[in-house]
Amino acid sequence: MPTEYTPASFDPLSTVQIANTICETFERQPLVSMTHEIPRFEGSGLYALYYRGASVAIYLSLASLQIPVYAGQALSSNSATGERVRERYPLHSRLKQHRLSIMEGGLPIAEFRFRALLLPDVHADLGENALRVGYTPVWNSKLKGFGSKEQGATTRQSKKSKWDTVHDGRRRTHGGVIHDVETLIAETEAHVARQVSDYDRLPWPHPDADSYLDLETS
Repeated sequence: MPTEYTPASFDPLSTVQIANTICETFERQPLVSMTHEIPRFEGSGLYALYYRGASVAIYLSLASLQIPVYAGQALSSNSATGERVRERYPLHSRLKQHRLSIMEGGLPIAEFRFRALLLPDVHADLGENALRVGYTPVWNSKLKGFGSKEQGATTRQSKKSKWDTVHDGRRRTHGGVIHDVETLIAETEAHVARQVSDYDRLPWPHPDADSYLDLETS
C-alpha cells in the first residue's frame, strides 16, 4: 500500500489544454482535395496541408498519417497593429495562394489535401503553435520559404528559399541560389523519418488515417 499520494492536477483552461483541444478538434475536420479551385468561404482561422499521394518519394511515408507538410493561420487582424483585416476571406485566400505555389513548384496538386477550422485569432495562434511544435511540419521547419510572399524589390532580391530550391518553378525572382538540392533532399528524408518515429508521442489523440472524411470539390 502506498504511503504517499498526490491527486492528479488538471486545469481545463490552461493554454496547453486549450491548444490540445483545438488540435484534437482540428484533426477531426475533413480533408479537402486541392485538385480543383477551393470554393470561397468567409472567415479566419487555422489550416494545414497534407500529402496524400504516391509519386513524391520524400513525402511518401506521410501519406497515411495525420502529419501535415505545412501548418499555418490566417488572422482577422494585423498582428503588428491590431487593426482588423479588410479581407473577408483571409483563410480562403491563403489556401488559394498555397494551391498555386504547390502547382508552380511542380508538385501534383491532386495528391495534396487541406484541413481548415474557423477560429478566433488567439485560438488560431495556439493551434498553429501546437501543430508546429507537435509535428514540426517539413515545410515549416526543414524546407522553409513555402509560405513567404513576394512583395517588393527587397523580397525579390533575397536568396532562393530552401522550399524553392527543392520545388523550383514559382513565378518569382530570386537573388541567387545558396542551398544544395541533394543536401536538402537528404535532410528532408531524415526529418520525415523522425516525424514518423515520433508520431505516437503527441499530447492529444489523433484519429486513424482511415477515419477522416476526404472531400472532393468541383
